[in-house]
Amino acid sequence: MKTALITGITGQDGSYLAELLLAKGYRVVGVVRRSSTTPYERISHLVDRIELLSADLLDQTSLVDAMEAVQPDEIYNLAAQSFVATSWTQPVLTGEFTAIGVTRMLEAMKRAAPKARFYQASSSEMFGMVQETPQREETPLYPRSPYGVAKVYGHWITVNYRESFGLWAVSGILFNHESPRRGLEFVTRKVTDAVARIKLGHATEVRLGTLDARRDWGFAGDYVDAMWRMLQQDEPGDYVIGTGHTWTVRQLCEVAFAHAGLDWQEHVKLDDKFRRPAEVDLLVADPSKAKAKLGWTPSVDFHSLIQMMVDADLARHRALG
Repeated sequence: MKTALITGITGQDGSYLAELLLAKGYRVVGVVRRSSTTPYERISHLVDRIELLSADLLDQTSLVDAMEAVQPDEIYNLAAQSFVATSWTQPVLTGEFTAIGVTRMLEAMKRAAPKARFYQASSSEMFGMVQETPQREETPLYPRSPYGVAKVYGHWITVNYRESFGLWAVSGILFNHESPRRGLEFVTRKVTDAVARIKLGHATEVRLGTLDARRDWGFAGDYVDAMWRMLQQDEPGDYVIGTGHTWTVRQLCEVAFAHAGLDWQEHVKLDDKFRRPAEVDLLVADPSKAKAKLGWTPSVDFHSLIQMMVDADLARHRALG
């Protein structure tokens, strides 16, 4: 039985990854921050099948202790301050978690579990003001937010520890991946949740910053499979993960509202409050390397994904009454 250590296990990706690894027979240990509350909603159905261990990406000693105690075969670093908009208002905290936190994880691995395999969650936001389209592993990076900058640091420190210390470490450069477990602050879930509330008479509109930004959206359940595949290779390497197709926020609204029998133009309002100081206009992946070397292809298309999310939000709000 292999042992996997997951930071960020209470998040969208962490919950799907834990499900995947349990199905493959892993012992799954999740790192959680000590808190007065227990925000385990996404993993509530798994808590009796996984182990939870207190540690913090801001505290080096706790990470070393965790790795010494668990002795993992695989480490998945998914924890981060992951919302781009928040990175503008909390840039220092974003840097501590999303950038320096990766170094702390790698240092802990180097000291306590040097034979393990390490996955770092990199992001398409590193491409920012894109230098070529579509974006591939060799595309120059040009981040356009504190979050993107922090992810660039995390990406390159992973490469550095791999090359400098011989650690088995990879980065997955994941493009936008969504699900019914996505946080309500992210635009896809913001829209699908609004559709549900409008359909049920609990709201009349949703306010967005732009309709023209284009993204490569896929299903989070598919993307955690790519993470696992990266750690099963003979040699470590970095991979772009995405669908290779791009959609606008406008098209997101069209699909989501139409699925509920609504006209999006009657309910979507633009509000400059939700515009970023520096916008990222276009992100689209070239996942050729992942397809060729990992045998990975996405199974859920854009329309099915958004419809899945609308259905889940409708069911949730109906259950809430």
